[in-house]
Amino acid sequence: MNRESAPTWVPASGHALRHAGIHFDAVRIAGMLAEQVAYELMQFTDFRAGPIVREATGERNMYFLLPPQSASAYTWPAGARALSRYGRSAAFVGVPAFDGLTWPLDWRSRPSIEAPFVEPELLHETVMCAVR
Repeated sequence: MNRESAPTWVPASGHALRHAGIHFDAVRIAGMLAEQVAYELMQFTDFRAGPIVREATGERNMYFLLPPQSASAYTWPAGARALSRYGRSAAFVGVPAFDGLTWPLDWRSRPSIEAPFVEPELLHETVMCAVR
C-alpha cells in the first residue's frame, strides 16, 4: 500500500493522534503479551494481519486496529484493553506515517487493501489463547 492508497487516518509524515472509535477501534496490549499476540497473528495470516502499531518506549504497547465499533463486542482479558468511542473516557492512538521519521511509533503490520483492519474475532481468540 502506497501513500496514494493509504487510509485517510494514516498521516503523510511523522505521527498523529487519532480518536479511537472514529476511523478504527483499538485493543492495547503491552510488552511480551503484545509481542506474542502479534507474532501469532502474523504467522496465522501469512503476514497480512492488518494494522498493528508498536511503541518503542515505556511499556512497549502495541495497538491492534479493528473496524470502528467492533472492540466492545468482546470481553477482553486482563492485559488487553479495548479503546473505542464509547469507553470510559476519550482514547487516542498514535498512528505513524508509512515512511520517514516516526519514532517512537512504527508499524508491526501495516493496513493493506486485503487487510484494512485486524480481524476482531481472530484477535480475541489469539489473545485468549496467549493468556492461558
